[in-house]
Amino acid sequence: MLFSLFLLLLGVLFAWTGGSLFVDGSVALARRARWPAAVVGATVAAFGTSAPELMVAIDASHRGMPQISLGDVLGSNVVNISLILAIAITVAGLQSNDKGATRDWMWAGMVPVLLAAVLADGWFSRADAAVLLSAFFVWLGYVIRHARRHAAATRDDVMPEEPIGTTAVAARILGGLAVLIIASHFVVTGGKGIAEVLGWSPFVVGAVVVAVATGTPELATVIVSTLRGQHDIGLGGILGSNVFNGLFIASVAALIHPFAVQLPEITPSILFGVTTTLIIYPGRTGTIGKNRGILLLGLYVVYVIVSASHSGGH
Repeated sequence: MLFSLFLLLLGVLFAWTGGSLFVDGSVALARRARWPAAVVGATVAAFGTSAPELMVAIDASHRGMPQISLGDVLGSNVVNISLILAIAITVAGLQSNDKGATRDWMWAGMVPVLLAAVLADGWFSRADAAVLLSAFFVWLGYVIRHARRHAAATRDDVMPEEPIGTTAVAARILGGLAVLIIASHFVVTGGKGIAEVLGWSPFVVGAVVVAVATGTPELATVIVSTLRGQHDIGLGGILGSNVFNGLFIASVAALIHPFAVQLPEITPSILFGVTTTLIIYPGRTGTIGKNRGILLLGLYVVYVIVSASHSGGH
């Protein structure tokens, strides 16, 4: 138990370092490409910080435990908003200046609904995965088109280009990603060890413990970007990560190993996923106040209690 806690703390340290490097690289990429920061957050940053969830999906599916991956995906989408983003909102509030944030918010809200639809029969098949992957590539196409139009039409809200070479930008992004991957190994291993002591089911282990562990990179990235005033990277990263998790990573697990789903177990994660996404609607002003952060943190506590009650553990 103590060794597992040590691994978790070590993972947090690595995640903070990796998150700092990754934000630096993402901001530099936004400046060079003349893309809105929110687009970089929703693509590069989101995909990079979701690397731990992807590795968990591949590993768990190959070991015949894809339920852990599904729990990680659904749990991460709740954790990303009601814990990680909520912490940043509670401390400093959040201001989004990019219109694409509303689009990504709508997609992030649709993800748990789509998952509920394909899983309603109690089975996650390869055909279900194909449907989710199709939706993912449609979303990605919209994001890329928005970025190209924005860069071609105006320089407003695009950060001035930074005098830094392509090699340096790549080094920051890849270096940060490498450190995040190392961090994910520590936090997932430590999280699994703690979960075994609790005696929870594979899905709940993924939804409650592994989701927090794999969410450490997102936490580091959101906090660092918020402290540096790059709110669009933080919000875009969370929304993009949720879309990436629910449509792409969940599909990878099912493509490798289709599996049965216990509907009572996944229901809390689906409902809380929709609810927390609705709460962070940026609106016309793009402002998400501190009071919403406090509400989200309270909902996270309720989510953990409800999910644990469905664990079938001790």
